[in-house]
Amino acid sequence: MTIFAIIFYSAIFLSSLFSYYMFKKEKRRHKTRARLPPGSMGLPCIGETLQMYTQDPNVFFASKQKRYGDIFKTRILGYPCVMLASPEAARFVLVSHAHLFKPTYPKSKEKLIGPSALFFHTGNYHACMRKLVQTSFSPEVTRKLIPDIERLAISSLESWANGQVINTFDAMKKQFAFEVGILSIFGHLNKKYTDLLKKNYSIIEKGYNCFPLKLPGTAYHKSLMARKRLNQILGVIVRERKENNLSANNLLGHLLNFRDENGNTLSEETIADNIIGVLFAAQDTTASVLTWILKYLSDDPKLLVAVKGEQKAICESECGENRSLTWAMTRNMPLTYRVILESLRKASVISFTFREAAVDVEYEGYLIPKGWKVMPLFRNIHHNPEFFADPGNFDPFRFENPPKPFTYMPFGSGMHACPGNELAKLEMLVLLHHMLTKYRYDVNI
Repeated sequence: MTIFAIIFYSAIFLSSLFSYYMFKKEKRRHKTRARLPPGSMGLPCIGETLQMYTQDPNVFFASKQKRYGDIFKTRILGYPCVMLASPEAARFVLVSHAHLFKPTYPKSKEKLIGPSALFFHTGNYHACMRKLVQTSFSPEVTRKLIPDIERLAISSLESWANGQVINTFDAMKKQFAFEVGILSIFGHLNKKYTDLLKKNYSIIEKGYNCFPLKLPGTAYHKSLMARKRLNQILGVIVRERKENNLSANNLLGHLLNFRDENGNTLSEETIADNIIGVLFAAQDTTASVLTWILKYLSDDPKLLVAVKGEQKAICESECGENRSLTWAMTRNMPLTYRVILESLRKASVISFTFREAAVDVEYEGYLIPKGWKVMPLFRNIHHNPEFFADPGNFDPFRFENPPKPFTYMPFGSGMHACPGNELAKLEMLVLLHHMLTKYRYDVNI
């Protein structure tokens, strides 16, 4: 056989192999495309980001669900995503098959909160940190905070009661919710440290959702500098507590007392990351929902009268308005509590959560490829008439009967659900009690 013939037949053989490889690859790609959920990926790179942000994102998700069903794909901020809008899907991702998914956050946000914060993790580390946090927010610990929460609520209301118009969300977040967060983490803290923490934390918040440009003068760069200062402040507090052997039944106390199986303690950086993570989670939901509650009550004068009546009855039955609240009294506010539950549902402050497929996952016959973002849509579920009749109507009496499993997830679900949700509801009850029995307010939108 001549050299030419050898080259010729070798070329044919290699060409055949390449063609077979490309055929199989295209077949696999076609099969994958066929198994992906329905939906549109939008424009190259940016996907449907513009459509989502040029309208209310909740309207965007609702229109997609109406068109494609409870599972659909899209591309947001450059990431391919699968949206899930059914209780069964939420349970699959967050509970029964949670090991197939992992939390996902932009690196820029991890740097501001701290990479060791528990909600960035899964596995043993997450379980260990979550246990510490849950212990710090247990009912036994929380009920002992009532006198201090009440003191903070009264102080906040007095500072707002001068007849001026206030931004309710900002006022509740920067003062009441922040200070309750400090209380639950540190117990009683020197005012100079509280002021320093508040000052630098507010700088971080301003840069949290900004473009992560590290140039001096940008909001993000200022946030990074504030984050470094927070580490220094928290380091001083930690060392003071250690030197004075101050161990309390709060989050910092549990973090300081922790020892792993080898007797190792947590580093100051790990403690700081988890404190800032909890502080970050402790404010927005509480302040937002309290703001919505005031609006919803203002929209329904009869309901407002009924809630005020419930709170005044507590005052009268407990020997006057100046009587301090007790745990038992907060358990005797059924209508007010249902108003909180319904506000959490209707406002759905936490509209969705992010996960990322750690492996290729099959659900309901569809493929969720490894690396794709997965978003359980809590708001869509909360506003589904199949689970909540007339979902656009504010009706706290719907909670006279408990909702079906995984149809109501205002604080998330599974191992990454908010561990401080009962404290948040207690804060709301205490503040509403004093506000509705001692003050009048008007809502301006």
